[in-house]
Amino acid sequence: MDLETQIQLLIDNAPRDGISPHLVTAIAPAFRAIAQQLRHSQYYILQKEGSWVLTTLSHRADPSLEKQVIYAFSTIQDVSLISSAGRDPQVVATPIAVTHILFQLIALEPVDSIVFLETPGTLDHAFEVQRSQLEKTIQRQLKQSLKPKKTSRQIPPDIA
Repeated sequence: MDLETQIQLLIDNAPRDGISPHLVTAIAPAFRAIAQQLRHSQYYILQKEGSWVLTTLSHRADPSLEKQVIYAFSTIQDVSLISSAGRDPQVVATPIAVTHILFQLIALEPVDSIVFLETPGTLDHAFEVQRSQLEKTIQRQLKQSLKPKKTSRQIPPDIA
């Protein structure tokens, strides 16, 4: 599914409250910009009992520094590259459109990043999208879309 179709699905599935579809439309360019940097239109996300599986990563030099990430696998076979994956029968890999992953990242408070594993068969090539950076990109996009449009019409000086 191409990016434009994915974004249209996000808009179409937004709550019909008079605001949400317009909001999703306004922030769509932020999702598009990030998704265009990724190699795949969908990724596999590990889920357990309907919730995305979080992985805690510790800093090598300072183990007290941790972050919560979600891995997004480019193929279902790559799930086996993470040692604990596949051992728990309750964990399933679900294909999810890339823009929908980014959209969900906004709401996933405990999650610091989504790590997109870009090259099938290896963990070496990853693209990390930090939630804080995504939020900043969305805020910039909202400010830009809410700016009043400049009109080219000149107001005549003798209007009064």
